[in-house]
Amino acid sequence: MGSTSVRQLVGYGVGDLGINLYFIAGMTYLMYFYTDVYGLSAAAAGGVLLVARIVDAVTDPVMGMVAERTNARSGRMRPYILYGALPLAVISVLTFTAVDGDATFRLWWAYSTYILFGLFYTVVGIPYAALTASLTRDSDERTRLTTVRMAGAFSGGFLVSVGTMPLVGLFDDRATGFFWVMTGYAVLATLFLFITWRETHEVPVPAAEQPVAIRDSLRAVFANPPLASVIVLFCCGMLSFTVRQGSTVYYFQYCVQRPELIGPFFSVTLLVMLCGLLGVPALAAKLGKARAIIAGGLLTIAGCVGLWFTPFEAIAWIFLWGAVINLGATPIAVLGWAMIPDTVEYAQLRHGVRADGAIFSFASFFQKVAKSIGGAGVGFVLALGGYVANQAQSPAAITAILSLMTLVPIGIVLVMIAAAAVHRLDRSAHQAILRQIDEQIDQRIDARRQPV
Repeated sequence: MGSTSVRQLVGYGVGDLGINLYFIAGMTYLMYFYTDVYGLSAAAAGGVLLVARIVDAVTDPVMGMVAERTNARSGRMRPYILYGALPLAVISVLTFTAVDGDATFRLWWAYSTYILFGLFYTVVGIPYAALTASLTRDSDERTRLTTVRMAGAFSGGFLVSVGTMPLVGLFDDRATGFFWVMTGYAVLATLFLFITWRETHEVPVPAAEQPVAIRDSLRAVFANPPLASVIVLFCCGMLSFTVRQGSTVYYFQYCVQRPELIGPFFSVTLLVMLCGLLGVPALAAKLGKARAIIAGGLLTIAGCVGLWFTPFEAIAWIFLWGAVINLGATPIAVLGWAMIPDTVEYAQLRHGVRADGAIFSFASFFQKVAKSIGGAGVGFVLALGGYVANQAQSPAAITAILSLMTLVPIGIVLVMIAAAAVHRLDRSAHQAILRQIDEQIDQRIDARRQPV
């Protein structure tokens, strides 16, 4: 199978750089924006994140099945990346806009804008994710694509995590700062998504391989054991990341009481992930994708244990354990997405349909459910701990924040390790599936050539 060109690799990867300008902004700073800038209570902000992200998740399967049935000249997935980019940019800015009004109106604005953000994010994000399976059929090439994609994602995450608060601080007030910083992110993200649309080219799929009915798409998803195990470990990785990312700002603001270290901490930990990213393909080639995820999970657990026992004044150790945690999270960040395309061919062989849109959209659905639980869970745990914005926190609130950074991720990662241990669709099994699919296609072609 042919190697993916560098131009297409980079063109695909910068798309996730753009998408993560939105994703990490919402994951890391939206809760903080709602509670400490916009003035919502922690419980109310948690409710917004829970409801909006569940609505967002529910629309994923619909978008996936729409995309896989699209038959545009430029492909099945790419048109949505092009035409959805601008509406997504506009609504992302409105989501971080602190409007005036009474408490009811401001809460309504938060629900409305974040729900709409999730809908447009789905329109762009689901086709972008499914594009991996449409660019190549080779499992190793998909790992390369996903690695470059994650490099873009981490780069976008680095820019947002490190740059947001210093950039916001350049303005007279935080509300104005968040508005203009998000405007800048939106402009960049739109440009990067346009590059992805321009530089990628989908591999044509024969019409006979495409799903013909919704029930076929659903069967490809729910009668797909390898996909089930991937979704579990995939969701656990997202849930752990969401909880840690969403609580980091609070950890430095109120536990360490050094908010100026938020940017440097994200700088160090994300740079470690970027460096670790380079070794993931080799680690996966040596251990296999599932075992590489297990190794990373064990490293994350070790880092969380270390951070739990580290005093708040021990800054160097806090940075060290944070780096260990993020290094351990790197394999699942890359390989979760790389494992999903292989389950497309598993379903194609078993059920006779190529349901890449449905498979990616349902995987994204469960991932977003995990993200909604994680984001809302941070707010609810803060509320249970007695958190009060912009005030010195009680011991219970401090313990709640520390638990979100350490104990909660440990429990989640243990479940992820168990899911990875039962996954059986490795490289050799996937290659065997591809050979059988090719034989079936050749048999159909030969049968059509036979004289009647």
